[in-house]
Amino acid sequence: MPPSLARPLLLVAGLALCGPAARAEPGLRGSLFVDTGARRALWDAPGRHPDSAAPPVRRAALAAPMAHPAAPPSGGDPRARLRALIASAEAGKAGYDAVQHGARRKPPAPPTRMTIGQILDWIARTPGQPHAIGRYQFIPPTLRLLVKRAGFTRETRFSPAVQDSLADLLLMDAGLARFETGRLDPHCFMDNLARIWAGLPTRSGRSHYHGVAGNRATISRASFERELRAIYR
Repeated sequence: MPPSLARPLLLVAGLALCGPAARAEPGLRGSLFVDTGARRALWDAPGRHPDSAAPPVRRAALAAPMAHPAAPPSGGDPRARLRALIASAEAGKAGYDAVQHGARRKPPAPPTRMTIGQILDWIARTPGQPHAIGRYQFIPPTLRLLVKRAGFTRETRFSPAVQDSLADLLLMDAGLARFETGRLDPHCFMDNLARIWAGLPTRSGRSHYHGVAGNRATISRASFERELRAIYR
């Protein structure tokens, strides 16, 4: 299992996010842009804000070296490309079937072949170990919260499409809709993402959770910005 799996997803609730982060705004699908001028305007004037600290979060991560994940695929839906960028920093090549490498007792099957109920049962049967799972390294409290918000059940298969849907809720929490319409500064949006996914760097260049249970950013801030610019140019 690649070292990048050492950074499980953090619970969003209680985090001090930059700007007026959105919560699941309805009616927004795919790219909202109709011209390149609107996209370019996203990067015109970086905002400034205090880098608020999140409350202490219990972590199960292990130390891992800096990595330089492959760039997300070019072309296509910007949100799909953004998810691919995040996944490259969190799950590595294992993708949707990633399991935190520190889990000594692995699930009985690849996560995408399991139902959400089976995954929750595996978590309950294997206490005392990390359980971050899937392409976006959901930890149990986050997974339970997102499943409830999305209206999924224990019988829902933990498929790639379901994992993407859960990640989209977190993207909306980070202010994606406001970012896409120019109402949220891109650097602020990047910091919000970094407060959710520990493998992403804040503007300091470090993970928001740097040093907590060995966490560190797996890509540089320059790479993060470059890839985001390429997606929303």
